[in-house]
Amino acid sequence: MRQSVSPLLPAIRVWARRHQQGLAASLFLLPGLIMFTVYVIAPIIESIGLSFYSWDGLGKAKYIGLENYVNLFSDEAFYTALKNNIIWLFCYLLSVPAGLAIALLLNQTSKGIRFIKSVFFFPFVISQVVIGVIFTLFYDPSLGLFVKLLHFFDIKPIAVLSSAHWVTYGIIVAGLYPQIAYCMILYLTGLNNLRPDLIEAARLEGAHGWKMLFKIVLPQLRAATFIAVVVTVIGSLRSFDMISIMTQGGPYGSSATLAYYMYEVALSEYGFRMGYGAAVATVLFLIMLVFIVFILHRVYMQERETS
Repeated sequence: MRQSVSPLLPAIRVWARRHQQGLAASLFLLPGLIMFTVYVIAPIIESIGLSFYSWDGLGKAKYIGLENYVNLFSDEAFYTALKNNIIWLFCYLLSVPAGLAIALLLNQTSKGIRFIKSVFFFPFVISQVVIGVIFTLFYDPSLGLFVKLLHFFDIKPIAVLSSAHWVTYGIIVAGLYPQIAYCMILYLTGLNNLRPDLIEAARLEGAHGWKMLFKIVLPQLRAATFIAVVVTVIGSLRSFDMISIMTQGGPYGSSATLAYYMYEVALSEYGFRMGYGAAVATVLFLIMLVFIVFILHRVYMQERETS
């Protein structure tokens, strides 16, 4: 006997043919979306939930509601870490124009330019640990090159990593070293993809120098600028490794950021307060979310104006 075919099958085949391109894209995206949900979205939700509990990581978790947040906003160390994150954010954004300036300087075809590009690219491929150790030696108050430079210019020596006032800025300089290289790479890639017809047309119209840069070049580098700003903002807000290597939050917690303070209260020998650390992580996540949404909104509005 011949089996009856469901009347839905032809309709499904017709729908699949019409939406073949979208279905293919969805199937390729599906594994990534599953991984992103399991390893990013789910831990974020779990961390937010944990922030309403008191837990030492071993025993039974106790629900305490908003007590962690109440304690957090009366914690002086939290405000110090928050202030340092704001300093990191504004100082770290200097890497974007610095990377653009170096990329414009290196976007030439002169002799030896490949070697010079590799020298500027080198900080990006070095481990953060190595950079932290190098800058720790650089700031050494007895034998470091920084102190010798101050002596050369007759400036009073400064123990950067031992000064509560200067330590955050000293670590930021170390962090800017590879970040500028990253932004430079993004802009060099963007400069290689500029439309030569627009450049030539602008030159014929008499555009040179700053006018060429702001009217022709930068609009075509919008995608590179977006990536550079987003990555730089995220990197500044989650700054941890340089602080851990160079000062471990010292002196007296004056160089700690929210990411390092979260680690200190939750996982270090001084902490094991998992719920309190999750509250710090939640605040840091919300701050990041606000900045990223703001940047995405600005980019969306610019795209609507130009379209």
